Amino acid sequence: MSELLLVRHGETEWSRNGRHTSWTDLPLTANGEEQARALRPLLSDRKIGQVCASPRARALRTAELAGLPEPEIDPDLREWDYGGYEGIATAEIHRERPGWYLFSDGVPAGPEGHPGESPDEVGARADRVLARLTPYLDADDGDVVLVGHAHFSRVLAARRLGLPASAGGLFTFETGAVCVLGTEHDRPAVVAWNARSL
Repeated sequence: MSELLLVRHGETEWSRNGRHTSWTDLPLTANGEEQARALRPLLSDRKIGQVCASPRARALRTAELAGLPEPEIDPDLREWDYGGYEGIATAEIHRERPGWYLFSDGVPAGPEGHPGESPDEVGARADRVLARLTPYLDADDGDVVLVGHAHFSRVLAARRLGLPASAGGLFTFETGAVCVLGTEHDRPAVVAWNARSL
């Protein structure tokens, strides 16, 4: 069976500062562009059958710099809608809401068009992505690469492993890194996590 590769976009100013970034479409920093370029040798050694990316510029630029084929844009790969917490760091949130945890508590509504998402809503979106990609993975015609964002990809990994969406909190995902989900004894398994070389 083909493997599922999750690629997190390179660093942006907000990711460097720990600020929640969903719909705000920031460019990569110079370091983020270097992180993306550094993925090129890692990904060029793999047979890639399908590439999908978030519609956000930071994900598309990462795919380009990493040398991936033109990705299919999948709106479901966008980052968790942080609603009223867009642009705010966790430490700031904890000053007003001690003990808040994204993967169990979700977020409050934000401006019009950004109601925020609960963990279960993000999990449902991840399930849709996985359902669409299963035929590609089963065909074994090459790996499937998804270029996106940290929190959504963590939930997607949890769902691929048969865990609840909230279990995405068990993982971290660094900028400009790759996570590989494969199988062991025909069951989904983590092959590599936060890799910069395979």
